[in-house]
Amino acid sequence: MQNPTQPPVSPQPELDDLDLRILEQLQVDSSLTNQDLAARVHASPPTCLRRVRRLVDEGVIARQVAILAAEKLGSTLTAIVEITLDVQAAESLDAFEQSMLTEPAVLQCYRVSPGPDFVVIAQVKDMPAYHALVHRAFTAQANVRNVRTFFSVHRAKFETRIDVRA
Repeated sequence: MQNPTQPPVSPQPELDDLDLRILEQLQVDSSLTNQDLAARVHASPPTCLRRVRRLVDEGVIARQVAILAAEKLGSTLTAIVEITLDVQAAESLDAFEQSMLTEPAVLQCYRVSPGPDFVVIAQVKDMPAYHALVHRAFTAQANVRNVRTFFSVHRAKFETRIDVRA
């Protein structure tokens, strides 16, 4: 079953050097105007606009978002949570994933192997908010066997860019 949070798997598009330059620039600053982007990648504005539209249509550019400073919004506790389920049947794994999609505090949810079944990254205001999240999203589910949480005390690196030339 395809994960609804990820685009369907399709053939990898052919990307040339101009496409890669566009992707590199947009990963640094997606708010660039088409004119500014075109100047930075050394292409004409119509060519640049056409390329960006194609990259969006092909799903190479999945979303363009603003990355917020959580600490400026009072959300200062990052929890890295390992979840182990009692039953690992496909429908049980899918059901847990579906429940994570509706939880606002959950920023990322990964099905992993080996070890726990899932690793979840959550951002909450404080410890009481974390406890509420655990009760609401994890321990209230009958199929959750174990919850193990690590709290970030310092984030040395946070990056959203993908090395497009690798």
